[in-house]
Amino acid sequence: MKTTILAFATLFASMAVTPLASFAQGGDKMNPGDDLPALETTLRNANGNSTTLKGAEKENGLLVMFSCNTCPFVIKNEPITKKTMEYATAHHIGMVIINSNEAQRSDADSYEAMKKFAKEQGYTVPYVVDENSKLADMFGANHTPEVFLFNNKHKLVYKGAMNDNPSDPKGYKKMYIEDAINAMVAGKEVDPKTTKSVGCSIKRRA
Repeated sequence: MKTTILAFATLFASMAVTPLASFAQGGDKMNPGDDLPALETTLRNANGNSTTLKGAEKENGLLVMFSCNTCPFVIKNEPITKKTMEYATAHHIGMVIINSNEAQRSDADSYEAMKKFAKEQGYTVPYVVDENSKLADMFGANHTPEVFLFNNKHKLVYKGAMNDNPSDPKGYKKMYIEDAINAMVAGKEVDPKTTKSVGCSIKRRA
């Protein structure tokens, strides 16, 4: 009898744990040390061409930024984005800006609107469409702007905000992304490896 009761208890315990474990796994985000995903995925660039993450990387790695056309946080941080773009280029790091706002693809974040926005902002790096928010889901990206820095071995070394004051970028005191780039290029440990991204939510299609 005790054996039967124990068997049922074990069965119910496994039934209770499995859904929770599956949910946790499904909700995982990328963490430092994880590999850069979707290297070969072809992405439509706002300049009229196409690219891949692998094609965008340079000698020292790749910086991936999730962004869009209309988020107030993106717009007020455009000077920081340009500064970061220049800093990455100067340190031989490729950069790609990704628009994952699939729910607004027929409106403010359409491909045509992206082309106009990229031209207005003077982007010198690929600004690409993330169809069905697939890359955002792979990266676990939820906000714009949000950055992911990978080294030349395709390992994530930093993710989060570009600076310590996304709400008022003119008043920032620390450029997290520049510190991360400096440490990575020098072969040192990046610290911090993660910061909280602050901005608009990525508009995924329902």
